[in-house]
Formats: sequence, structure tokens, C-alpha cells
Amino acid sequence: MTIYIFALLAVVIFLLLVLIFRKNTIDLSPLREDNVRLRERLAERLGTLSQNAMELKSISADIANFKDILMGNKQARGTFGERQLADLVADIMPPETYSFQTVLSTGVRPDCIIRLPYPPGDMIIDSKFPLESYNRILNDKNDIGAKKQFELDVRKHIDAIAEKYIIPGVTAESAMMFIASESIFQEIHTEFPNTIDYAARKKIFIVSPATLWATLNTIRAVLSDIKIKRVASQIKRELDLLLTDLGRLSERSAKVAQHFAAAQTDIEQLQTSVSKISPRAEKLRAMNFGED
Repeated sequence: MTIYIFALLAVVIFLLLVLIFRKNTIDLSPLREDNVRLRERLAERLGTLSQNAMELKSISADIANFKDILMGNKQARGTFGERQLADLVADIMPPETYSFQTVLSTGVRPDCIIRLPYPPGDMIIDSKFPLESYNRILNDKNDIGAKKQFELDVRKHIDAIAEKYIIPGVTAESAMMFIASESIFQEIHTEFPNTIDYAARKKIFIVSPATLWATLNTIRAVLSDIKIKRVASQIKRELDLLLTDLGRLSERSAKVAQHFAAAQTDIEQLQTSVSKISPRAEKLRAMNFGED
């Protein structure tokens, strides 16, 4: 019995030695490779995050520049508004239906002209907008003087557009005032409804990028409909002329047929005369006149 116990202990000790030996000989290289790959992925992710942070910084700078354009330098703001207006019009309207900075017969140079048949006539779009007093409103929402001055400036600009760009017999009876900022457009409609009514009485439509987009698409659809109707009228006119020519051709072909029928009758009569003359000539030839 003791021998069995010692033998069992010997087997257990042997197995323990085998396990210890195998534990000391485990290959750790896959773990090292995984660790290297993990560090590489972490470095790549950190690089991506760093690049995203730089892009966010650049976007923040662009937003700051955009704010400076809208609220700061008047000339830069005017250039931005003209550029945005030009991009909108060029993206929607056919090239032959608009022009930029074209001098009218009165000597004024509007920012954009939408070419429309008369009536209603060419539609003028002005992209300039007074924002100096609006900056005071942004700084202090309770500044009543700034609000009154802003409303006064907007009304003066409406009067200037109506006076310069609504020309009886030359342009349409209305014009558009383009505001490059949706927020300012909404502010005017919300806080200054009387100014909107004043513009309507002056036949000046205040538009933002979104409303101008919808307006231009409507105008393009109307122009397409006019063009289709014009082409349809031209087709109808050509068809009427074609039917007239076909009637004349039918009359002339009938006259030619009559001439052919008369000629056929004459030919038949000639053939009848020939058929009567030939037998008589043969009879004359067969007569004996005593010449023998």
C-alpha cells in the first residue's frame, strides 16, 4: 500500500514538473506582436484626433472670418453678398436669362438682372444691405434707438432700390432686395413687420438665400412654360403654312391631271382618224386606173 502511495506521489510530482517546464517554455512573441499593433493603432487614432482638432480650429477661424464679413467691413460684406447672389442665380437660371453689373439706360448698374419678357419686364436684384445699425442691436437687444435706426436704414435702402431699379416701360414693376443671412432675414420679419409692409407697398420683395432659391426656380419654370408655348405657336404656324402649301399642290396636281386627260382624249381621236385613213389608202392602191 505504501508503495502505491509513493508511486502516486511520484506521478504527481512528475506532472507538476512537466507543467512547470511547459509554463517556462510558453512562446510570448504573439503577445509582443499584438502589443506593437495596439500601439500602432493608438498612434494612428491619436494622429486622426489631432488632425480633426486642427480642422475644427480652421472651421472656427472660418466662422470668425464669416462673422467679420457679415458684421464688419462694408466692402467685404458687399462682395460676399454679390458673390452669393451670383452663385445662386448661376446655379438655377439658364445663362441667357440673367446678367450681372449691366448698365441700364438710366446709367445705374444693378447687381443682377433677371431677363423676363415684357410684361412684366426685367427683374432687378440688389445684394447690398445696411448692417451697421444691426450690429448695435446684436450688442444690446434692448437698444430702442438702434432698432429705430436700423428700421430707418432699411427703409432708406428700400426707397433707393425702388427709385433706381423700377423703371416704367424698361424693368418690371417690382424688384428684389437680397439679404445674404437667413438669421437677419428672419429677424426683420419677426421684429420689424411694418418694414416688410413698407417694402410691399414700394413693390420691393425682401428675399434670403432660401426664398430667392424658391423664387428663381419658379421664374425658371415660368420661362420654360413661355418657351414651350412660343415653340408650340411656331409649330402651329408652320403647320398652317404646310397645310396651305399642300392645298396648292393638290389644286395644281388636279390641273395637271386634267391636262393629261385632255391629251389622252386628243391621242385617242388621232388614233381613230389614223385607223380610218389607212383602209381608204389601201382601197385607193387597189384600184386600176388603166396605166397598164
